Amino acid sequence: MNIIVIGGGPGGYVAAIRAAQLGAQVTVIEKEHLGGTCLNVGCIPTKCLLHSAELVSQIKEQGADIGVEVEGVKVNFPKVIAHKNEISKKLTGGIAGLFKMNKVKKLDGEASFIGPRKLSVKKSDGTTETMTADAIIVATGSVNAVPPIPGIRENPNCIDSTGALNLEALPRTMVVIGGGVIGLELACAYAAFGTKITVVEAMDHMLPMLDGDLTAIGVAHMKKMGMEFHLECPVQSVEASPVGARVVCKNKAGETVSFEAEKVLVAIGRKANTASLNLDAGGLKHDRGRILVNEKMETSVPGVYAVGDCVMGHAQLAHTASAMGEVAAENICGVPAVYDESTNPTCVYMEPEAASVGLTEEQCKAKGIACKVGKFPMSANGKALILNGGEGLVKIIAGAKYGEVLGMHIIGPRATDLIAEGALAIRVEATLDELISTIHSHPTVTETMREAALHAEKRAIHTKN
Repeated sequence: MNIIVIGGGPGGYVAAIRAAQLGAQVTVIEKEHLGGTCLNVGCIPTKCLLHSAELVSQIKEQGADIGVEVEGVKVNFPKVIAHKNEISKKLTGGIAGLFKMNKVKKLDGEASFIGPRKLSVKKSDGTTETMTADAIIVATGSVNAVPPIPGIRENPNCIDSTGALNLEALPRTMVVIGGGVIGLELACAYAAFGTKITVVEAMDHMLPMLDGDLTAIGVAHMKKMGMEFHLECPVQSVEASPVGARVVCKNKAGETVSFEAEKVLVAIGRKANTASLNLDAGGLKHDRGRILVNEKMETSVPGVYAVGDCVMGHAQLAHTASAMGEVAAENICGVPAVYDESTNPTCVYMEPEAASVGLTEEQCKAKGIACKVGKFPMSANGKALILNGGEGLVKIIAGAKYGEVLGMHIIGPRATDLIAEGALAIRVEATLDELISTIHSHPTVTETMREAALHAEKRAIHTKN
């Protein structure tokens, strides 16, 4: 069995390794770096910046209170960026090592379709080769979307998330266009480093993927960090300014307002990276470049599969791409598999971090599912009090009749690690009783999960029922 994978990001490289494990001969075509957006200009570099930022804010805000007095905390911004580059390099090198170990061949080049299951590959040495295989997996990911706002493309001080991860100097001021995950994570990092942040968002709320209770706590913290928010304030244009750029918006009242800053971070979302693939020549059905797939990750062309950010209708996250990659590889190699997003966690690395899996209270209401809700404040948990002063909340949604866990939503220290318990609970159809009868270690933040389950059953020990 011969397989070509187009793209070496979290979808493509995982698919390649899984297919190789199952005995296939695999070639990965990658035009730039292994690890894709995630390892090079996405999740990993962003978390590096946020880790540096978190340390700065802990020393500045918490240090004196807990007896750690440091004079003159300085941010060496080029060093922050160098640390990020070092981590990315280590991880991308790790993938190359895994390829060797699994006998996966890597080809440097860019592929496009010239017929169903037929590729033309423009290689890095300038030559072109026509290639075909028993199966092809498209894993080309996504790219930053640029909105059609006058003046954005012309202004060199308008940057996307990739630009924000590669600045040479720390900007004094930054306007962030878009109140989604990417914009707010980077805004949190820069705010902690000392940049004055102004966020403008066209909708009336931010972080639409999170439970409302979580967003409220997150926004309150970001305001405390000195960030300014302007909601229902769509951007009309970007103009040149001696400072860097002027962002002209229309506010809720319909008046024109403008914000000046050295840098403008444009974070309004990402689009499928399929423009150069020539999908029509390959006969692949798509919606404006987003490839249509079924639950086996099969496209409209037999033998061609697609995974990750370039497909239509799924969460654009590294871990979902990897899960899809395994499903595609298994189906090609005769191991039946389907992609199921019900245990897919969403993580937001703002301050404090937030994570969510399964249904929200609002979704249960909309679907007519009778549910009970348990909540537990981080302020009543010893470890959370030590770590961040007890800021945050755990919320569990369970079925009203049997108490099966339907959703879990966390904001607070370690939220993005804790969410795995919620995902596992949904996968094994665990009930509140089962969470309660599992002993959680003390003192840890994991105790909040059990306490939230107790609260849903009106049996909370450490908070009011």
